[in-house]
This record gives sequence, structure tokens and C-alpha cells, in this order.
Amino acid sequence: MHWFTLLFVLLLMLSTLLRSWLNQRQIAAVARHRDRVPEAFAGQVDIDSHRKAADYTVALGRLNRWDILLDAIIALAFTLGGGLQAIDLAWQTAGLGPVWHGTAVVLSALLAISAIGLPLSIYRTFGIEARFGFNRMTAGLFIADLLKGLLLTLLLGGPLVFVILYLMQRAGSLWWVYAWGVWVGFTLFVTWAWPRFIAPIFNKFTPLADETLKQRTESLLQRCGFSSQGVFVMDGSRRSVHGNAYFTGVGRNKRIVFFDTLVERLQATEIEAVLAHELGHFRLHHVRSRLILSLLFGLGGLALLGVLAAWPQFYPALGVSQPSAHAALLLFMLVLPSFTFFLTPIGAWWSRKHEFEADEFAAKFSDARELAEALVKLYRDNATTLTPDPLHSTFYDSHPPALTRIARLQQLAAQRA
Repeated sequence: MHWFTLLFVLLLMLSTLLRSWLNQRQIAAVARHRDRVPEAFAGQVDIDSHRKAADYTVALGRLNRWDILLDAIIALAFTLGGGLQAIDLAWQTAGLGPVWHGTAVVLSALLAISAIGLPLSIYRTFGIEARFGFNRMTAGLFIADLLKGLLLTLLLGGPLVFVILYLMQRAGSLWWVYAWGVWVGFTLFVTWAWPRFIAPIFNKFTPLADETLKQRTESLLQRCGFSSQGVFVMDGSRRSVHGNAYFTGVGRNKRIVFFDTLVERLQATEIEAVLAHELGHFRLHHVRSRLILSLLFGLGGLALLGVLAAWPQFYPALGVSQPSAHAALLLFMLVLPSFTFFLTPIGAWWSRKHEFEADEFAAKFSDARELAEALVKLYRDNATTLTPDPLHSTFYDSHPPALTRIARLQQLAAQRA
């Protein structure tokens, strides 16, 4: 067995075992605290809501066991199991040119992987989400979203794959530099186009209509020195009762979006505090820094792919007999997660740091107590567990644990008072 084969299998096994162990810790920790609301939330979250959140988290954890196993099976089946080579051979009968052939193989492989994971996605939506009263997705809407997503993948991803494969085959040893330039342009275009042109394909966005709330938000935007296309309400209730808010877009297409379910549940002062938090991410350059970091990681990834694509042993070590640009790209995509999974805690820590900073920003321009109240309502209504396993949370969670975050906001409110 080639040493790289052994290394890949070893890291895949270790990452799978670690994911499974962390997942089991989360299930056990949440189940263990199911019948006792944390003291800090005793007056705001009733025992029935707390138990619902625990049962919901455990149900998702049990489904995640299959997700973890399926990810490992897919990685092995499409590499050492010969899956990619089989797809490649099937397309050779079409007699396409090298770049067109490679594009067809890449898109077919990605489609096949998505199809394999589809049953779990269906069960998550129409099984778990429906059982706990969150799902409002109909079968027709689910299929429509699926088809729209597939069409977007073909329209946006197809040309991107074609150009990258063309550069890999025709642009010499520094193809990855040119490919990175294409990737930067593609990322900026999608980020710019998403709020105005892409997201409306799936959801309806309407300007905030409540005049009182509109005046509060416009005043907050002026105090923060923020200009955008406005604050919009998204019809998230068509698919789920979960509530959320997010910031999206760049340049003149910047938007702040509230789910309609969030607007229905929160008071005006609480929505203002949530908006201040989202503005904090922008004013503190979190959005820009994340975008820059992702682009830099893209450059490093493409440079590494350039080295591996030129290494003859890379292909047979992973189950592909004939070297090609599209095989290198697909193998890299399948193998990379096993090598980078162990860096997950670093990204989670950085994200939690940003959340704390955005909370501090919100405390300066709104009321930290109102943000804490809003978060408690969201934790309760979204059935977010208040008692996650500390190690699981450290490894994965992009947001601070509920107890830690609320305590921090209460401290900020006391300091302001």
C-alpha cells in the first residue's frame, strides 16, 4: 500500500471516530440535563420547552451518526472504491473533448454525491423537523428548491469548473494562480449578486413595513454610520418556523435580512438590538475579514492542488489509474476534509470571538438587556439546547454557548448602567 493511501485512510478513520465521539458526547450531555432548566434561564424557559430542545438536539445527533458514516463511505467509495474512475469511463463513450469531458465527470460526481445524501435530507426535513413542529415545507416546495438548486449549480458551477479545468490543462505550471484569480472574481460576483438576484429565486424579500420599527432601524443605521439597500423581511415561514437574521451582500447590494418568524416573535426594542448585533459584524469588518481569509485559503488550496496534480503517484494512491485534471480536482475535494477537519476548532473559536465583539458593539448602540431577551426567545423558539457538551461546543459551535453569551450580555448591561 502506498504511503499516501495509508495516510488518507488513517486520517479518514481518525476524523470519523472523532466526529462520532464528539457527537455521542453531545447526545449524552443534552440527555443528562433534559429535566432541569439551567438556573440562569429558570424564569424565561419552561421545563417543557427545555425538554423539547433536548429531545430535538438528541434526534439531530442520532441522525448525524448516519451523516458521519455516510461521509466516510462516500470518500472511500469514490476514491479507493473506484467510483470516480467508473464515472470517468462511462463518459468516455460520449467522445467529448478533454475539457468538456472533465466538466461532465466533475458535475456528474457532485450530482451523484448529492443524490446519495438526499434521503437523509428528506428525513431531516419531513421526519425530525416535522415531528418537532418546525417544518412548513411541502413536498412540492422541496422538489422545486431541489430543481432550482440543481439549475443554479449548472449555470454557475458548470462554467466555473470548465474554466478551471481549461486552465489546469492549458495554462502551464502556474495555472493555479490564474485559477485563483477566476475564483476571486466568481466569489465576489456571487457575494454581490446573492441578495438582489439569487436569493429572491428561493424566497420573497419585502422592505420592512412596520413604521415604528422602520423608524427605530433607520435611526440605528444612522447612529452606526451604515448605508445599505435597506432592511428586508424574508418569508422564512414558508419553509420553517425557525427564526433568524443575517447580513448579506457587498457594495451597494448590502442588505440586512430578518426572517418573518423573527419579526413576529420579538418586540421592536429586541429587533433593534438584534439589528445592532448584525451591524456590528459589518462595522467591525468581520464580513470582509472572513471573505479575505476564505480567498487566501483558496489560494493555498489551489497551490497545493497544483503540486498534487503534477505528482504521478497521487492518482493511483487514491484509486484512479489515469491522471487527468478533472481526476485531480475531484480527488482533492474528496480527500481534503480528512486533512483539514482537525482545524475545525480554530475556525469555530474565531467565529465565537466575532460574535462576542458584535455583542459588545450592540451594547454600545442599543440595549444589551434587550439583545439578551431576544436571544433567550430565539433559543427557546428554535429549540436550541442550553446545555451543550463543552468539548463539542468548543470544537464546532460558531456561536458562544447560551449560558456564556447571556452572562456576558448581562455584564455589559451592568457596565452601561
